[in-house]
Amino acid sequence: MIRLPHRGWLFDLDGTIYLGDALIPGADAVIAALRADGRRVAFLSNKPLQTRDEYARKLTRLGIPASSDDVVNSSLVLARHLAAIDPGAAVFVIGEPPLIAELEAHGLEVRLDHRVRWVVIAFDRTFDYAKLNTALQAVRGGARLIATNPDRTCPTEDGEIPDCAGMIAAVEAVTGHTVEIIVGKPCSIILDVALATLGVPDAECVVVGDRIETDIVMGRRRGLATVLVLSGVTRADDPRIAEIRPDAVLPSVRELVE
Repeated sequence: MIRLPHRGWLFDLDGTIYLGDALIPGADAVIAALRADGRRVAFLSNKPLQTRDEYARKLTRLGIPASSDDVVNSSLVLARHLAAIDPGAAVFVIGEPPLIAELEAHGLEVRLDHRVRWVVIAFDRTFDYAKLNTALQAVRGGARLIATNPDRTCPTEDGEIPDCAGMIAAVEAVTGHTVEIIVGKPCSIILDVALATLGVPDAECVVVGDRIETDIVMGRRRGLATVLVLSGVTRADDPRIAEIRPDAVLPSVRELVE
């Protein structure tokens, strides 16, 4: 029996469904049970390092059949948002090829120099001094700052690694400017896209994730049910659990099915 009655289910990926290339035990059975019961399922990730198709192929390989339409990530949401508010804008990207491809697919002009209207900041494992300097010169020339996600770290099977917050902090420190928009969780921008994907009203949805400051805060702000799993970043003794009060706190997604 599934613990909660909600029709729509939004699952975080890293730390919730898998760690690196290892499936969280039981995650495949939980998704299969939800789908068999007629529930709507989508996957919602702040991580911009893969395309939605790559995420879907990974889920399928791990035993959770998925298509790109089942996945919403911060790359898609940022590209859509920026294309809507500044169509065709020139951008400099602190980010990796999947994000760049998404921006270009939405008609934005990705440049390698500072003559741009926006600096896009993302989780970037190739971040270096040259990129930081280009961002500085772009902001001095009037460019605005937008970012994919606020995560400090990303959980992997080998522990946590630096995430987008480190790149944001570096750019803000040298430019003296604050990022105007961070589209990823807990921002309502990414949740709007995810809920539209599900096609289920807010009151009938639940968010399942391992980060209290993103997944759970996002759900609580909008009145969605929230399930915190302790298989990723958040620890059981975190004082924020009592403060923010998710609807359920479970060791992992496996316990969603009784």
